[in-house]
Amino acid sequence: MNSQTADKRGLLVVLTGPSGVGKNSIIEALRADDPSLFHSVSMTTRDPRKGETDGVSYHFASKERFQALVDAGEILEFDMYCGAYYGTPKAPITEKTEHGTDVLLDLTVKGALEIKKNDPGAVLIFVAAPSEKALRDRLLARGTESPERIEQRLNTARDELNQIQYFDYLVVNNNVEEARADIQAIIRAEKRRITRLFVDGSEPDSV
Repeated sequence: MNSQTADKRGLLVVLTGPSGVGKNSIIEALRADDPSLFHSVSMTTRDPRKGETDGVSYHFASKERFQALVDAGEILEFDMYCGAYYGTPKAPITEKTEHGTDVLLDLTVKGALEIKKNDPGAVLIFVAAPSEKALRDRLLARGTESPERIEQRLNTARDELNQIQYFDYLVVNNNVEEARADIQAIIRAEKRRITRLFVDGSEPDSV
C-alpha cells in the first residue's frame, strides 16, 4: 500500500425508523458495548415525556429558541414530526467526527436524507419493526400517548416505509441484541470501504 493518507474522520451513522421501533434502546446497547461511540442528542420543541431528561434524552427548547438557532446556522438539519420540531446541533457533530470519533444520530426520515445530502459519507440505516402489529404493541406499551396519537404515528410510519429505498441499510429490530450486532457489522464494513481508505482518489500500490 502506498503512502496516501487514510481517512481518519469519524463515521457518521444515522438511525431512522418509526416512533416506537426501539432506536434509543439500540443506541444504548451499541454504546454499552463500545463507550467510545458518541450519541448526538437531538433538540426538540415537544414536551418531555415521563422519565426523559433534558440534555440526555433530548435538548428541549421553545420554538422561538429553535428558530433562532436555525437562523444562526447552528442546526445541521431539522424537521417537523407530529407537530414538533426536531433538529441536530451542528457543533458537537463537527468536533467529534474531525477528531476521529464515530457519531450515532437518531433522526426522522427527512432529517436523515438532509444529512446525506450535506455529507455523502454518512451511513443511513432504516430500523423497522417486524410488523405493524408489533409496532402498535410497542407504542401501546409505552403508555405515554392517546389512541389517536398512536394512530397518527402509525400513519407516519407507513409513509416513512415508502422511502426506505433511499437508505443504505435495513435493520429489523426483532430484539435489541440482534439489531445491535447487525449495526456493528455495518459499521465494521463501512470502515473498510476502499473509498474511505483512499481519500485522495489514487489507487493503492500493487501487491
